[in-house]
Amino acid sequence: MKTQNLWAPWRMQYIEAIKDESSATAPAAPARSFLLDYWDQPQRDAEHFVIERDAHGMILFNLYPFTNGHLLVALGDARPRLLDYEPAQREALWRLVDRGTDLVERTLNCQGVNIGVNQGRAAGAGVPQHLHVHIVPRWSGDTNFITVVGEVRVIPAALELMYQRFIATAAAHPRAV
Repeated sequence: MKTQNLWAPWRMQYIEAIKDESSATAPAAPARSFLLDYWDQPQRDAEHFVIERDAHGMILFNLYPFTNGHLLVALGDARPRLLDYEPAQREALWRLVDRGTDLVERTLNCQGVNIGVNQGRAAGAGVPQHLHVHIVPRWSGDTNFITVVGEVRVIPAALELMYQRFIATAAAHPRAV
C-alpha cells in the first residue's frame, strides 16, 4: 500500500502554538540521565552493557532494543542538542558512532544499519536531556507479521549473549588509535 499525504497547511499555526508542557515545569538544571550515571561508573560497565568507552564517551547496548544489537552512543557530557556540543565533541561523538557501526557489522553480519538521533521529546527522544545516537542493525525481513499484526517485536537473543559477542569482537578488532 502506498502512503498517502494529506496536505493541511492550516494546521501549522496550531502546531507551532502548542508549548511543550514538560519544559514549562522543568527545573532550571536538566534532570540527570541514566547515561550520565553509566558514564560516571566505569567500574560497572559490564553490568550496564557498556561495550567500549574512551575519554569522551561510550558505546553501550540499548536495554529496549528495536533489534538485537541495537547500540547507543553518548558523550560523557550531557547536552540536549547536537549543536550544544563544541565541534571537537561532535567529532568525538561521530568517531564513536563509526566504531559502534564497525562493531555491529563485524559482530552481526547485518544487511544494513540505521543510524539516527532523536533530538527533543517531540522527535522521539526518550532521554531528551542527554543527546545520544542509535545504531540499529537491520536485516531483510526483521519486521514481519508479528510486528505488523501483533504490534510486538521479537528480540531472539538475550542482552547478555549479545554483549559477550560484541566484547569478543571488540577484543579481536581493537580500535585504531
